[in-house]
Amino acid sequence: MLLLARNLYVTLVRHQLSIVAKRRTWHHGALHSTHELAILMTELLGLLLTLCAAGAAAGITAGLFGNGGGFVVVPALVFVFSLLGDSSADLIFVAIGTSLATIVVSSARAVQAHRSRGAVDFDVLKSWAGWLVIGVVLGIALASVTSGKQLYSVFAVGVFFYALYFLFPTILSPNKFALSMPTGLPRAGLASFLGGFSSLLGIGGGTVTVITMVSCRRPIYQAVATASGVGFIIGLAGAIGFVFLGIGKPDLPFGSIGYVNIPALITVGAASILTAPIGARWAHSLDENILKRLFGVYLLLVSIAMFWKSMHV
Repeated sequence: MLLLARNLYVTLVRHQLSIVAKRRTWHHGALHSTHELAILMTELLGLLLTLCAAGAAAGITAGLFGNGGGFVVVPALVFVFSLLGDSSADLIFVAIGTSLATIVVSSARAVQAHRSRGAVDFDVLKSWAGWLVIGVVLGIALASVTSGKQLYSVFAVGVFFYALYFLFPTILSPNKFALSMPTGLPRAGLASFLGGFSSLLGIGGGTVTVITMVSCRRPIYQAVATASGVGFIIGLAGAIGFVFLGIGKPDLPFGSIGYVNIPALITVGAASILTAPIGARWAHSLDENILKRLFGVYLLLVSIAMFWKSMHV
């Protein structure tokens, strides 16, 4: 991972130097001395560490809550891309597309960790997979006719409702329901909605999956483990869709293929691989309600920040 991070850092430095050299015409078209170069490299190192931290947090939340980490990755990518000088409203599309791609990595690692404990319900994954993909296709079709400003607002609203659930986790405790896992049309509707809504937010749909399974009297550790598998399916289909959706779009961040940014994917993905097993262990041992409330506070802050961002793009 260290070698990968070093190579990515060098690439970003070279790219950003070319940008700075072009922009600073008031410095007679050239960078000023070693001091200016050192400042730039320090800033880029800070941004790289931000991506690594986001990836580490995404891995932990993927293993802990089964949500893939998109709530952490999307705002982090918007922040990093903005500081690198990319101010296009399309940044939210790149952040969401890249987030979905990182979810493939973090969720796969989380599933592997949970599978070793026999916690993943593969029957649920098999029966939901087709409907999840259909929902993702519909979500991407909706994203194709949505502006960047609107997508910021959709993300902010969606995160707000998720924050309410995490802040008040006992509202949907397993003791309040006695349901069975949905089948037939209800399953098709739930899974399709989950795939579409998640693809618009750049998340893995783990929270809704956990709520559904816990409400149906499934153990929380099994719900979290299976939700990681749902995240993998949504992330893979969504990332492919956002690649095609962004092909040919101008002024995207350096290293982007469509709406998926490869340097960010590699950095965040590498960090999440290391930390997803930690979250999986915590899911089997720590007080989930305390952790959920802390995560809920974070989501509330993210929602506020994205509302503000939607008014300034």
